Amino acid sequence: MSRRCQLTGKGVLTGNNVSHANNKTRRRYLPNLQETSLLSDTLGTSVRLRLCTQALRTIEHNGGLDAFLSTTPNRDLPEAAQSLKRRIARAAAKRAAA
Repeated sequence: MSRRCQLTGKGVLTGNNVSHANNKTRRRYLPNLQETSLLSDTLGTSVRLRLCTQALRTIEHNGGLDAFLSTTPNRDLPEAAQSLKRRIARAAAKRAAA
């Protein structure tokens, strides 16, 4: 499983450890990923995602998973998040038609 946020696409960065003697060795900066279950009001179920803490804060700020996905343009979302967004949109259209 890759170390990448499923909603924002945030991944591993690389850089250098720099010692007091100015020796440089390569290192990796890993994102703070959390396995979480978020409730989707439209789908009526919880969705299990691997998200960075920044994405969790953004989802809470926007008022939930459905609101976050509906306001975020597709070009800013990874493919997995776009498919979840389409599922939610289909369920909302189905609920509106009924």
